[in-house]
Amino acid sequence: MKIKILCVGKMKEKYLRDAVAEYAKRLSRYCKLEIQEVADERIPDGASPAVERQVQETEGRRILNCIRDSDYVVALVIEGKMPDSVSLARKIEQLGLKGKSSICFVIGGSLGLSEEVRTRADEQMSFSRLTFPHQLMRVILLEQIYRSFRIINGEPYHK
Repeated sequence: MKIKILCVGKMKEKYLRDAVAEYAKRLSRYCKLEIQEVADERIPDGASPAVERQVQETEGRRILNCIRDSDYVVALVIEGKMPDSVSLARKIEQLGLKGKSSICFVIGGSLGLSEEVRTRADEQMSFSRLTFPHQLMRVILLEQIYRSFRIINGEPYHK
C-alpha cells in the first residue's frame, strides 16, 4: 500500500524533521510512504476574508494538481470525523482489502483547505477540535498511521 502525505509548506524546525524521518523509517516496513510538499502562500498582515480565500484557493489548486484520480483522499479538517486509533487502523485495512492501493492524507496550510480540496476528498478527518500547527500535524498523522499498521499486524502498541 502507498501512503501519501500531501501538505502545504516546508518543515522548518529540525526537531520536527527528525520526528518525521523517524516515523518514515518505521513505516518503511509496512507501506511505501511519500511526503509531498506544495508551496504555501504568504498571507499579508490584516488580510481580508477575500484575500484569505484567494490564498486557500491558490494552495488548493497546488494540492489538487498532486492528487491522482485513483487516490483515496482524506482531508484533515477540524470539522471532520474523529476516529480513535483502532477505527483508523480498520479504515486503512478495509481500504486495502477493497483494492485502494493509494491513500492520500492532505494537510492544509495555516488557513486550512480550500472548498475544492474538501469536495475532492473521499473523507474528512479530524484528530481533535483543537487547532495544531500544520507542521506538527504531520508528525501526529505519521505516528497514527504507524500505530495503525501496528494494530493491523497484531503488534503491540501503547494504549
